[in-house]
Amino acid sequence: MMRRPMLGAYGLVSLALLALLPPAAGAQELDQVVSGLEATYGKINDLRADFTQVATNRSLGQDIKAEGTVYLKRGGKMRWEYKSPSPQQIVSDGTSLWVYTPELNQVNKGSAPKALAGPAGSFLAGLGRVRDEFTVRFLNPANKVDAAGRPVLDLTPKNPTPLLTRLALAVDPKDFVVRQAVLYDQFQNTVTMTFTKVAINPGLADTLFAFVPPAGAAVVPLEP
Repeated sequence: MMRRPMLGAYGLVSLALLALLPPAAGAQELDQVVSGLEATYGKINDLRADFTQVATNRSLGQDIKAEGTVYLKRGGKMRWEYKSPSPQQIVSDGTSLWVYTPELNQVNKGSAPKALAGPAGSFLAGLGRVRDEFTVRFLNPANKVDAAGRPVLDLTPKNPTPLLTRLALAVDPKDFVVRQAVLYDQFQNTVTMTFTKVAINPGLADTLFAFVPPAGAAVVPLEP
């Protein structure tokens, strides 16, 4: 019997696309931080980062932890390589989306989520126009930074979806890279992603975002 991908990948990807945001920080005024974010985005073509992830189901009181490496490129191209709790690959060339779960010997395939093409979802393009897509404030206007001294932004989509109703970002003031992102869905479930070893514009080849199902793997439609 075919099973759905381990991490609920279709919905998770739609959330996770917004998670690696390399904005400008350091300035304490909101307009300066947002302007820096938009300016920085205009210079980014691709990036690579290691990540750890905690998906929290509020109603069940359950946390699911994961880690791996992510590769992203303009045009909706992405590759999420999950190493734990079980290996899994989520790959898109901007048109098609594949989710490969080795332990099931199964590939789920579908059209790339609509969010990839929209300015709010395709973070490499969309957050160059963050004011158009989000209402932005500091998470705590009375204390604009967290315990590590990082400005924390609170973004509310002007056109929210069930999978994304809010986004909080902790920005490293030294190199303008988000070190942590917390994404909220309509039920206040969260995905918290922490990023390390972020490389901006490493020159990723398009072949990294192509996927050929392994021989013998079952290929089934990816349910939205």
